[in-house]
Amino acid sequence: MKALIAMSGGVDSSVAASLMKERGWECIGCTMKLYESQDTGTVPDKTCCSLDDVEDARGVARRLEIPYYVFNFTEEFRKEIIGHFIAEYRAGHTPNPCIDCNRCMKFGRLLERARILGCDAVVTGHYARIRFDGEKYHLLRGLDPGKDQSYVLYDLTQEQLAHVLFPLGELTKEEVRRLAEARGFLNADKPDSQDICFVPDGDYGAVIAAHTGCTPEPGDFVDESGRILGRHRGIIYYTVGQRKGLGLSLPAPLYVIRIDPEKNQVILGPSEALFKREVIVRDFHWISGEAPAGPVEGRAKLRYRQPPAAVTAFPREDGSLLLSFAEPQRAPTPGQSAVLYRDDEVLGGGIITAG
Repeated sequence: MKALIAMSGGVDSSVAASLMKERGWECIGCTMKLYESQDTGTVPDKTCCSLDDVEDARGVARRLEIPYYVFNFTEEFRKEIIGHFIAEYRAGHTPNPCIDCNRCMKFGRLLERARILGCDAVVTGHYARIRFDGEKYHLLRGLDPGKDQSYVLYDLTQEQLAHVLFPLGELTKEEVRRLAEARGFLNADKPDSQDICFVPDGDYGAVIAAHTGCTPEPGDFVDESGRILGRHRGIIYYTVGQRKGLGLSLPAPLYVIRIDPEKNQVILGPSEALFKREVIVRDFHWISGEAPAGPVEGRAKLRYRQPPAAVTAFPREDGSLLLSFAEPQRAPTPGQSAVLYRDDEVLGGGIITAG
C-alpha cells in the first residue's frame, strides 16, 4: 500500500509519516506551496509553510528515507481560498479559510495528485478518527479533547474518507511529541501554528488591499434603531460579538451584533442581543451522503473552540438546516461553520447564514 503524506514541517505530520512507514506503507512525503510572500504582505519566514518549514519537512523525510516533493498550488490557493476569504469579508461575513483549505486543497487537489502518483491514501496529521462499519465511513473526534480537529473536517465525503488516513486520531499531543523526540526529530518541540497562514499578523485589511488594490471604505456605526454612533474603518475589520477595537467612547458597553454590507453599516447593541436560540445553516453537508428524513437530536459547535451545545437539527428542503438550541448561543456569526455531532461522531456541517 502506498500513501502520500502531507508534511507541513510540524511535529504532527512528521509523526504521522513515521507511523505510516512503521506500519509497512510505502510513503511519499510532500508539502503544498500555497502562496507567495506578496500574498501575505510579510517576509517569508514569518508565516507557516515558510522555507524553514519546507526544510524541516524535507529533513524528516530524509531521516525516514522516503521521497519528498513540494507541490506548487499557489494559483489554485489564491483563487479558491484567498479569493473566497476576501469576498466573504467584503460581504460582512467572517469566514474560516482553514476549512476551505481542507476541502479544496488537502482533500481536493492533493488527493488528485495522490491518484496520479498511484497512492492509495492521503495521510495528514489531523487529530480525528475514521471508522468504517462495512457500509459507510464515519468521522469521529480525536481522542485528545484539547486537540480534536474534527470540526474543520466536516466537509469530507464518503469517497474522500475511503482514501484518507489520520494516524494521530488515537493519540494525545503529549504522546505525539514524545514519539517525535524518541525518533530524533528536530521539530519535536516546535510550537503549533496558531494563525491563518496567509494572515500571520491578523491584518486582514492589508491582505485584502494587497489583492484588490482597494482600501476598505469607512462607514457608520449605528445602534438597533439606526442612530449613528460614530464612524468605522471598514466592515472587514469587524465581526459579530466584537467589543474591543471599536474606537468609540460609549456610556455603556456595546457589541457588534450585525453587519450590513449594502449600507456599509456596523450595527451595535447590548450583550443580550447577541444570544440566539435558533440558527440557520446553509449548504449543509451530511457526511453519510444523505440527509435524514426528520429532526436529529445532537450537539452542535458554532466555533472551533466552542464546547458543543445540545440542539435539535431540522433539515429543510433547500438543503439548509435549522438548529434549535436548548439554551441560547452567543454570537452565531455569518460565515463561520456550524458542525453537528452525535456523541463522538460528526454528522456534518455547513455555513451559518443567520441567527
